[in-house]
Amino acid sequence: MNVKDAYNSWSEIYDTNENKTRDLEAKALSKILNDYTFDNCLEIGCGTGKNTEFLITKAKQITAVDLSEKMLEKAKQKVHFQNVIFLQADITKSWDFISDKFDLITFSLVLEHIENLEFIFSQIIKVINKNGFVYIGELHPLKQYSGTKARFESEDGLQIVNCFDHHISDFAQFAIKYNFEIVNLNEYFDNNDRTNLPRIITFLLKSKN
Repeated sequence: MNVKDAYNSWSEIYDTNENKTRDLEAKALSKILNDYTFDNCLEIGCGTGKNTEFLITKAKQITAVDLSEKMLEKAKQKVHFQNVIFLQADITKSWDFISDKFDLITFSLVLEHIENLEFIFSQIIKVINKNGFVYIGELHPLKQYSGTKARFESEDGLQIVNCFDHHISDFAQFAIKYNFEIVNLNEYFDNNDRTNLPRIITFLLKSKN
């Protein structure tokens, strides 16, 4: 199922259905950014606002972006702050929807749905401040290799969202190419059981431009 249609459908149950990936990534985000504060943040893939409520404690201004209008409707119902702006946009096209530059850009469970990872990095550098940070939290590639994908149950049965494999080296190589320092790289496991495959991988990058 294409990404926009999938998340429009998923929006009705996204916050309430059991989702270990969603919940563990949210914990990873809060852990990694807990000691930071920012003037402004660009949240890519804000969804229903699951992480927006945390990010507003870290940044004075949030621009929250999503492809799905139904997800954005849920986010607007949940998040009521004057310093949060919601935008619908397709990040696989030129980021003309943004005119500002940001101290923090976040991607939570977004980039697995993007085929051309390098294009995203090419757009990030246009809107990141010098010494700005990029947080990336994704389903771990090892989970993807084992067959795990974003999926949910609907009235029509199991829905699997279009996904693309990105290797850890892909993230690292593009970070280096576009002049980012890798400040933090971590893996998160279900129930902190490190004998199993990690579920989430996170990167914290710092712009040197």
